[in-house]
Amino acid sequence: MRIAIIAESFLPSVNGVSNSVLRVLEHAQRCGHQAMVIAPGARDGEEEIRSYCGATIHRVPTVMVPLINSLPIGVPVGIRELLRAFRPDVVHLASPYVLAARGAFVARRLGIPCVAVFQTDIAGFSHTYHLRWLERTSWAWTRAFHNAATLTLAPSTSAVTALKLHGIERVKTWGRGVDLELFHPDRRDHELRRLWSSGSRIIVGYVGRLAAEKGVHRLVDLARDNNIQLVIVGDGPERKLLESQLPGAIFTGALTGLALAQAYASFDVFVHPGEFETFCQTIQEAKASGVPVVSVAEGGPRDLVDRGSGVLLPLIDDSLVGLSQSTYDVFSAREDLSKTARQSVEGKSWTRICDQLFRYYQEAMITLDNRG
Repeated sequence: MRIAIIAESFLPSVNGVSNSVLRVLEHAQRCGHQAMVIAPGARDGEEEIRSYCGATIHRVPTVMVPLINSLPIGVPVGIRELLRAFRPDVVHLASPYVLAARGAFVARRLGIPCVAVFQTDIAGFSHTYHLRWLERTSWAWTRAFHNAATLTLAPSTSAVTALKLHGIERVKTWGRGVDLELFHPDRRDHELRRLWSSGSRIIVGYVGRLAAEKGVHRLVDLARDNNIQLVIVGDGPERKLLESQLPGAIFTGALTGLALAQAYASFDVFVHPGEFETFCQTIQEAKASGVPVVSVAEGGPRDLVDRGSGVLLPLIDDSLVGLSQSTYDVFSAREDLSKTARQSVEGKSWTRICDQLFRYYQEAMITLDNRG
């Protein structure tokens, strides 16, 4: 199979979109498929990779959007020529909105099956950044390009429901895998825990981008609690502001690989405060690490957190109701919750999840043939 992936975000940007594309490329190589990627170029001073797992990475020009300087946008040029030259059997759109959205229309005109993977809540994102004009038009645009695709895949029950509610057709569920070897309870590092807290405080961790839409400021009660050590893993445009808002919190910066896995496993409780996640990969990684979760009861986390792995909290007036007490309760039950959290993700390897994706590719190819 020849697979063309048009990604709204890719390395050197590290996020859920780029991570899932990397896993798909790795799976394609293992299974003997050929792939190529069309992605935004790197920002000034950042290094671009031009190939990964045998797939050529074609870069398009990048522009920066005011107020969203952490998200470079790819200019949708040259897509038709690249697809014609590669002659793919299927086009995979990774979190389409600008660059990849253009790919939906080009693929349809060229008669190529197209699978659009919904990953980013642009409407919610727009609301956070006070881009009212974008929020108002977001769903209309999302409906247009997703309905141009042969098939749309969404990562959670809430995302599927929202897409169907806004008139998007042919929607199916495709979740995310997790690296079960990297993220493991055995990565717990007692030296790291002593570095974070020399006493007996509960170590509560957050992992993710430090941006307004992530709601990290809602953790202020944990940061001020003398019995809790809050650890913030990640970086982004809100870091300096959050350092002033969360007194006493430890900011590690962005971590990857083994360092990230050790951080996860060394938490006592994982906390997720943002309501705009269509899935929430960090919750899966925390659970794989044997760490129970306290999360907002919105979006993708509602599929990932249950009584066996943690607790979901309502969001009222920009506050997570009962956050501090729930954190203590989850910590008290940590031994049992840790085991069931790990067990709940043991069937979600990236190999199994990518096998499902490639079956969706085949379904899209058959669907387009039947239409023809």
